[in-house]
Amino acid sequence: MNTFFTSESVSEGHPDKVSDQISDAILDNYLAFDSESKVACETLVTTNKVIVAGEVKSNAQINVEKIVRETIEKIGYTDSKIKFSANECEVSSLIHSQSEDINRGVEKSVKENQGAGDQGIMFGYATEETENLIPLTLDLSHKILKELSILRRQGNQIGYLRPDSKSQVTVEYDKNGNPVSIDTILVSTQHDPFEKDDKKMVDKIKKDIVEILLPRVFDNEHQNIRSLYNKNTKIIINPTGKFVIGGPHGDTGLTGRKIIVDTYGGWGAHGGGAFSGKDPSKVDRSAAYASRHIAKNLVASGIASKILVQLSYAIGIAEPTSINVNTFGTSKVKLTNSEITEMIYKIFDLRPYSIEKNLSLRNPIYFETSSYGHMGREHKKINKNFLNKNNQEVNHKVDLFTWENINYVKKINDYLNK
Repeated sequence: MNTFFTSESVSEGHPDKVSDQISDAILDNYLAFDSESKVACETLVTTNKVIVAGEVKSNAQINVEKIVRETIEKIGYTDSKIKFSANECEVSSLIHSQSEDINRGVEKSVKENQGAGDQGIMFGYATEETENLIPLTLDLSHKILKELSILRRQGNQIGYLRPDSKSQVTVEYDKNGNPVSIDTILVSTQHDPFEKDDKKMVDKIKKDIVEILLPRVFDNEHQNIRSLYNKNTKIIINPTGKFVIGGPHGDTGLTGRKIIVDTYGGWGAHGGGAFSGKDPSKVDRSAAYASRHIAKNLVASGIASKILVQLSYAIGIAEPTSINVNTFGTSKVKLTNSEITEMIYKIFDLRPYSIEKNLSLRNPIYFETSSYGHMGREHKKINKNFLNKNNQEVNHKVDLFTWENINYVKKINDYLNK
């Protein structure tokens, strides 16, 4: 019997993602001027109000209010009619110093012995469903909203779009877990009130989504994915019939409330820890990236069709307290899950300091992760410029999404062939 699975995504204008982007923009600015900064930054956004709170240990002096306003402007909230705009919102900063009780467990005289910044469990997942080895349901959900954002910013084909939007994709799978069709696509997008009649508005939006947006998404896909989208695919657009009030005015946003969107869309598992606003000493973030790096390299090396890796840590201790591997019965090698786990212990250095170093995590790379997922993204180098509170400027050439590199495949194959 066939089964169905659904994943969702949200745009950079969704209130929770606004909060994530502000938190990560603040983190990046601290790291840009002091790479050893310890940051845990939370953000709340609501009607014309931003509250930033958290704990920081850093030598950097940054202008929090300026960073907040620039981030909101970059997202596209510039119109006062939406009741949340870069120039008019009130910004409150409640950031204070990090607890010494936490810091004493992290910083050690020998850097390699750096302890985990907290206890916790983290998961990494990879699957052969897509080229970037993330689940198809999530991949398509992200791509739909990325393309919608491009259309919004271009403004020439669809001129009524506002920043807040959500998507959801349901895929039908056969009994062997292979995708056979895209069952349902749901898109809800905030918009200007361009018609007096609500039905005319939603009909126009649906027409534009079906005739402009979705072809732009699927025309860029391989034929095996394009063929899943067909005349039987159900399309649901703005099901309430109107989505004018949105963004932080329509719904309060909080950092870390979209952790499933950030990771695997409900596939695999999640340890519960959010990412945005946390420096890499927090294993909630760094070990989640490390576990994804492991899972992706294992799948890329042909170990299994899909793999889930769990790591766990204790605060102040360097070595993980456990590693677990699940291949869901898709293993392609004569190794048990426990033997694959043993291989991970021997190949990957999973101490927090080593993760930071191997994945270049002490650089200002995090704003780019804070919308459209932290996993399955393209590894690339970019230049980023920052100004501190004293208008001093620094430039960083950084590696984004290093955990997406499949640079351990040779080591894995060498281990298998020894």
